[in-house]
Amino acid sequence: MKTILHIIKKEFLQFMRDPKMVAINIIAPAIQLLVFTYAATLDVREVSMIVCDHDNSYHSRQLLGGFTNSGYFNTVQSTTRTADIDIALTETRASIGIVIPAGFGNDLLAGRQPKIQALADGSDANSSGIGLAYASQIINRYTGLQLAGSSGSRKTALITVNPEVRIWYNPELSSRNFMVPGVLGLLLMIMTMMLTSLAIVKERENGTMDQLLVTPIKSYQLIIGKLTPFFCIGVIDILLVMLVATQWFGIPVRGSHPLLFSLCLLFIMTTLGLGLFISTVSSNQQQAMMTAIFFVMMPMIYLSGFVFPIENMPLVVQALTYLLPLRYFYTIIRGIFLRGSGLAELWPHALALLIFGAGILSLSVMRFKRKLE
Repeated sequence: MKTILHIIKKEFLQFMRDPKMVAINIIAPAIQLLVFTYAATLDVREVSMIVCDHDNSYHSRQLLGGFTNSGYFNTVQSTTRTADIDIALTETRASIGIVIPAGFGNDLLAGRQPKIQALADGSDANSSGIGLAYASQIINRYTGLQLAGSSGSRKTALITVNPEVRIWYNPELSSRNFMVPGVLGLLLMIMTMMLTSLAIVKERENGTMDQLLVTPIKSYQLIIGKLTPFFCIGVIDILLVMLVATQWFGIPVRGSHPLLFSLCLLFIMTTLGLGLFISTVSSNQQQAMMTAIFFVMMPMIYLSGFVFPIENMPLVVQALTYLLPLRYFYTIIRGIFLRGSGLAELWPHALALLIFGAGILSLSVMRFKRKLE
């Protein structure tokens, strides 16, 4: 035990001698969380819109006022020529174009369903789809109210179904509440896995690993001493990210804090094992970094459900996602943050994470021992 403590002390002293590494490991996660959360958002606000109003009536102006007052649209141009919409969309000055035909107000007064044309720039499918959905809601709400008040449609209005929608777990529909827990998993993977692999490979490059091998240190002591500092860094990052998420962004943890912290530690065991494994298959820091990015980080980011829903992927790809520990961790952390899920609901994912962590760490330790020998 004394030997392990000496190795841990040596690692911490070596870590503290480099102020840049201290800043990267302690301060960088908080900064990355702020940048990721503010930048990586799926919320659509201030959709640029061009309006072509051929009717120019009281009702058309009322409808356009509904767009402006919704907070989702920003009118960048008003025109009377339909061709201007094509130009604005081509020049990317607008994302949505609304065409109100002549006679729009008369149709409403007569109780007839008016026709309105909405054009969207499909190059950004996500923003355009959400923008069109917002526009459809505003148009349907306004025309529905006007038709319900007209004399010719009072009978129809009596049988109109008004659904009452209730949104659970994230009633504001804020993507920030969904993204911040995901960023925590991403940062833990990057900090612990990358730093572990790069630090071990760096020692091998500098020759200090060979000096350790000629000392009477057993392989398990060396492995524990090497991994413990990065485990501690992961714990600090967990506390720091949770502090920023709850205090800065105001995202409550609806589930158990001890359960969240415990399962984060379980995930760190997996990432440390991956970092140790990468160090055994890399001969220099460049190889370690490229291996970590292209063979571990990129597949996990794309296929774990961090941004892209797994349910929308092909069945073959969905099957592959079960091989990614980050998939289970995202289900766990978002369940605790947003739904208040407990171990009774999350134990299958926690068990899968435990199996992956124990398997990856055991395989990495065996390869590391053979590498030392």
